[in-house]
Amino acid sequence: MVLEVIYEDEYCICISKPNNVVVHHSYLSRNVADEESLLQLLEAQFGKKMYPVHRLDRKTSGIILLAKETSYVAKFQELFTLGEIQKTYYGVVRGHAPESKIIDTPVKGKDGKSHKEALTHLKTLETIVLDIPVRPYHTSRYSLVELQPKTGRMHQLRAHTLKISHPLIGDAKYGDKHHDIMFERNFGWKNLFLHAGSLVFKHPYTEELLNLKSKFPEDWNSLFREFQWKNPHE
Repeated sequence: MVLEVIYEDEYCICISKPNNVVVHHSYLSRNVADEESLLQLLEAQFGKKMYPVHRLDRKTSGIILLAKETSYVAKFQELFTLGEIQKTYYGVVRGHAPESKIIDTPVKGKDGKSHKEALTHLKTLETIVLDIPVRPYHTSRYSLVELQPKTGRMHQLRAHTLKISHPLIGDAKYGDKHHDIMFERNFGWKNLFLHAGSLVFKHPYTEELLNLKSKFPEDWNSLFREFQWKNPHE
């Protein structure tokens, strides 16, 4: 697997992560330990280790930022800590989502017990009604949403979309299996429809303003054509 490079300089590299690839192996991903992680794929492709500045879920596709040396990690991570980096995701959700909404519901921490404050801005870009029944209804409705997380909690976007009763399509944990089955049976789409679309930030070393975008995977492009939705990156 050859990874797509979105941006690269002497300090960092931005990669488009495919669906179903873990960033790195840990106790949370022990069941896929026989699969190559993103870091292993990067080392094989570039012949050197890279150091992730943030994370993406295994099933989420899209842009991820990595530092080229451990000494560079802290300055890039500070952008996330101070809210100086704008992250934009795209999701396909069940139902017609609100035109815009601020979701500020706490989400569970990594220990699965404590809850942490979380904030997401949602905007609906497209909607559709399909004449395909998904119980208990005779039709099915979906929305293309833009999601901007203002905090970086684990599974934040997946939990927040469920919290407003518009779960992401293809999400086995937080989603609606009836709609997931319909997507796969009718269209052959079975990946999680959550894509890390862009990062906008001022480079901490060069001070260049970067607006970096990740192309959508093929399932997404097929969906845009089928639903006649505008690709947000075009």
